[in-house]
Amino acid sequence: MAYYGTVLCSTSICVQPVSPSRRAELHFMIYPDPDSEKAIMGSVVYCIHHKEGCKWTGELRKLKAHLNTCKHDAVPCTNKCGAQIPRVLMEDHLKYTCPQRRARCEFCGKDFTGHTLENHTGSCGFEPVYCENKCGMKVQRRHLTQHKAAECSKRLVPCRYCSKEFVADTLQVHHTKCGRFPVTCPNHCDASILAREDLDLHLKDQCPILGICCPFKEAGCRFKGNRFALEKHVDDNTKQHLMLMCTVVTKQQHQIVSLKSALSRLSLNYSGTLIWKITDYTSKLNDAKTKEGMELVSPPFYTSQYGYKLQASVFLNGNGAGESSHISAYIKILPGEYDALLRWPFSHSVSFTLFDQSNVPEKACNIVESFMPDPTWKNFQRPSKEPDSLGFGFPRFVSHEMLKKRHFLKDDTMFIRVKVDPSKIVAV
Repeated sequence: MAYYGTVLCSTSICVQPVSPSRRAELHFMIYPDPDSEKAIMGSVVYCIHHKEGCKWTGELRKLKAHLNTCKHDAVPCTNKCGAQIPRVLMEDHLKYTCPQRRARCEFCGKDFTGHTLENHTGSCGFEPVYCENKCGMKVQRRHLTQHKAAECSKRLVPCRYCSKEFVADTLQVHHTKCGRFPVTCPNHCDASILAREDLDLHLKDQCPILGICCPFKEAGCRFKGNRFALEKHVDDNTKQHLMLMCTVVTKQQHQIVSLKSALSRLSLNYSGTLIWKITDYTSKLNDAKTKEGMELVSPPFYTSQYGYKLQASVFLNGNGAGESSHISAYIKILPGEYDALLRWPFSHSVSFTLFDQSNVPEKACNIVESFMPDPTWKNFQRPSKEPDSLGFGFPRFVSHEMLKKRHFLKDDTMFIRVKVDPSKIVAV
């Protein structure tokens, strides 16, 4: 037990531990005479553990006796583990922290000292632990290896049909799609079990009782039978099948003509303006010089969706007054679908433009010619069902010499625009 000296303060007497080696000296210093000793030992002091919560106060002479019972005073562990433990904490120490305590594992029920229990905890085979595969199951540690190998829903298992590995709880879903999964023929033929991926081929080419349609089904043949009957049917009905195919071909020809007509209508120009690209000018000019009256004609175009149908033409080597020296350009009226609703004679102004393909657009100098139709001319009356070969335009539209002076030809190509004045389009 430690010895305690007293320190006099202004408000109370504080008590502090004093080592035995200093006791004789302190006794002489503190108690110079019996009267002083009696007065000091009768002084009121606090317990040395008052900061830990002890409320005891009393005469200094009674302090030692109090410390023998003070719950905050440290005493040796009763299990002799060597620790000094306050009496108030002794019960918890003996129960939970003392290395010499006796404790029972809550999982396996075996007794251990406190030190060995700490080593045992975390390795007890009977302790329930969560599966490392995160399947959500808790199993005893001793059974964990077996669980992961044979029971865990998240373990990898091979498909017994295709040998690929899958998570165990997805294997049934895989079986519904596995190409090697065994299935039977839906026609209940004598074939053995088939792999799912082979079923289509079996039904198409191998099943002996499958009702197969005649290969001329799309032509109208309604025969359906097994493979052997089908072969005989095809051999015995060659003439009938040929007649069916001829009917199909005739029908398809009519459809092709109808589609071509519809496509042609979709590609028609209804803007009243034609941009005509004439390529291979040199070759075509040479042909025109050797073939008298050689005329190039443009794609037809309309002045509007329900307007007049027109077509432009050029003679690269000229004709009439421009023969051999000019390009001649003309416009002609073709029979159209809505001629019965239009006003005749044709009376809209028409202009021809030969584009200068200069690299600097601001310096381009196009050649433009235009005219107003003469209503007395036959060219502008309503055309008959047979296209009129007559046209109206400019025999001397542009001279061959002029073509060489600017950029009217570029890459052996020229562009001619034929435009009908939209302000004078008259349609019902």
